Amino acid sequence: MGQLMELDLKKISLREINNTLQSLDISQEDQNFTITNPEGCHALCVGIKQEININIEGHVGYYCAGMNKEANIKINGSAGTGVAENMMSGTVSISGNVSQSAGASAHGGLLYVNGDASSRCGISLKGADIVVGGSVGHMSAFMAQSGSLLVCGDAGDALGDSLYEADIYVRGKVKSLGVDCIEKEIRKKDTDKIMDLLSKCKIEDINPDEFKRFGSERKLYNFDIDNISNY
Repeated sequence: MGQLMELDLKKISLREINNTLQSLDISQEDQNFTITNPEGCHALCVGIKQEININIEGHVGYYCAGMNKEANIKINGSAGTGVAENMMSGTVSISGNVSQSAGASAHGGLLYVNGDASSRCGISLKGADIVVGGSVGHMSAFMAQSGSLLVCGDAGDALGDSLYEADIYVRGKVKSLGVDCIEKEIRKKDTDKIMDLLSKCKIEDINPDEFKRFGSERKLYNFDIDNISNY
């Protein structure tokens, strides 16, 4: 492993830091970075395409770790709107809470939020796994197409509205389900998936059998005049 390199946002501009991380030759450069003094800055660590490790010491603003590919990014704080938006692979973990649209359109990889997530968590999810240690807000997994959202706490209104083939697992209470989202049977492969995600996020003392599974009723796949009010 490479030597740890510190990038201080009080000494180096946001653009310089992103350019440095986006243009690494990991065969020659360090692979472990710590970013200090983020102070809520926006669009930090976007477009990373290398398998490197980044620790961000503090809170971040909008779209942190957007379009991540391969990198393992840990935010020791909370994050604003759209963290890990359009993530392709790698891991993004947040020790605190996140604002709305966490993991929006994420195609792959793992997003872990230790705290709570606001509204529209996993909106238009396209294959990634999202784990929330706390609760999620309204319209989470709205139009989620593939992947999974695992919620260890509660879920707000309209969970899984207009859902396609993503799976939602909720341990706590669901305020209401969205259009075309229904509770489904927990299968062995679901239990295995839950156990795997909990293990990856190092969440202990939670029984996978405590979760309920929600998915698409598949009534909106094809236009039907009888369902006109739901479109």
